Amino acid sequence: MKACLDACVLFPSVMREMLLGAAAAGCFEPVWSERILEEWARATRRLPVGAEAIARAEIGRMRARWPEAMAEATPEAEALISLPDPDDRHVVAAALAGGADTLVTLNRRDFPSRTLARHGLIPRDPDSLLVEIHQDGQGLGSVAAGVQAHAEQVSGRPQPLRTLLKRAGLPRLAKILASEEDPAGAPPRVTPSRG
Repeated sequence: MKACLDACVLFPSVMREMLLGAAAAGCFEPVWSERILEEWARATRRLPVGAEAIARAEIGRMRARWPEAMAEATPEAEALISLPDPDDRHVVAAALAGGADTLVTLNRRDFPSRTLARHGLIPRDPDSLLVEIHQDGQGLGSVAAGVQAHAEQVSGRPQPLRTLLKRAGLPRLAKILASEEDPAGAPPRVTPSRG
């Protein structure tokens, strides 16, 4: 599966790290464009000083890790796409230019399913995509553990996985991974005493 990642799903750190972790694990091939990446970088200007530099460094790592993910559409191809917000046409054009079959976005209202279907694209939100990947046997537990460890390192405090993912807009994935981490009815862990 090839999935075009809209800027709005790259902006939130934990969501981006989960999606890119799934891509790195071979669950899907990512697609984006220069304009999508630039939209994400510019959006970080609303955050504290230094956020844009961090985003641009991450973009550099993404380009190096997935050079084939970069897709650019022509203005002519963009002009053939009709969406509620014409400023979003470049996202669909990039998805098509990159051969994506899925568009991952939080902005489903501006990417109507019927319109995308005419272009052979399926709109997906990150939570449902990651849940499907996980339930298809491509477990994301280790990806989530890595994201959790990074969040704890950055924040300097414990980050319970379910809370972290839920806060990141991935509530269904959070619930599934938390239930696998501590299944209901599992006996409490007992630490053997020494001595």
